[in-house]
Amino acid sequence: MLESLRTRFFENMSRHSGLVWADVEKRILADPKAADVLRKMEESGGEPDVIGVDDKTGRLIFCDCSRESPAGRRSLCYDEEALKKRVKNPPAGSALGMAREIGAELMTEELYRRLQGLGEFDLKTSSWVKTPEGIREKGGALFCERRYGTVFTFHNGADSYYSVRGFRCYITV
Repeated sequence: MLESLRTRFFENMSRHSGLVWADVEKRILADPKAADVLRKMEESGGEPDVIGVDDKTGRLIFCDCSRESPAGRRSLCYDEEALKKRVKNPPAGSALGMAREIGAELMTEELYRRLQGLGEFDLKTSSWVKTPEGIREKGGALFCERRYGTVFTFHNGADSYYSVRGFRCYITV
């Protein structure tokens, strides 16, 4: 897995200008839990890569950089509450539940837009993003996608699911 991350790092230098692979590798090796999370992100189709440094903590931000929403994480409703309420034709799981199993966080809209500034993602798919409590309390959830050269944020019922909607996640190391 480390070799895959290394190859992706050097093939996509525009995502992390100013970072040096040796420093990135050192952080991954020093944090076995993070290495396990990155492995799970990779196994589910996320193609994780470092996209910069968190300005507040100084930690590296790794997120899913697959062109489309990760194939191993689609057809999911937003969270466990929505999954329980989905009596007829329930999906196999939820985005928040699966992110928790991976050990990562669902991307925020802000982080999703940061990723989109580094390339074009979700041209055929969409991705659930962390939804503010006020929206979630009313039964809704947010997702994002890129169409017509523009990044859009939409809403849907949290219990909805589609074969082309998945989720992207991230960790800091």
